[in-house]
Amino acid sequence: MNILTWVLFGLIAGSIANLLDPEPSRGGVLGSIVLGIIGALVGGFLANVLLGLTISGFNLTSFLIAVGGSLLLLFIGRLFQSRDI
Repeated sequence: MNILTWVLFGLIAGSIANLLDPEPSRGGVLGSIVLGIIGALVGGFLANVLLGLTISGFNLTSFLIAVGGSLLLLFIGRLFQSRDI
C-alpha cells in the first residue's frame, strides 16, 4: 500500500477507535491518523507474534487488527495519564 492509503487507513481505524472509547479524544483528525497508523503497526506486530497472522493489505482482518491496536494504545495511554507522577 502507498502512503496515502496508509494515512486513510489510519484515519478510519483511529476514528473508529476514538468512537469506541468512552472518554472524549483531544487529538483531532491528526491525532486519529497517528493513533490509527501506530495502532495498525502495534496490532499487526502482536497479531503476527501471538496469532501468526500476516497483514496482506486493506481487508477486514487488517482493519480489525488496526482498530484493536488503536484501542490498546488508547488504553495504555489512559493508564499512564491517570497515574500521578
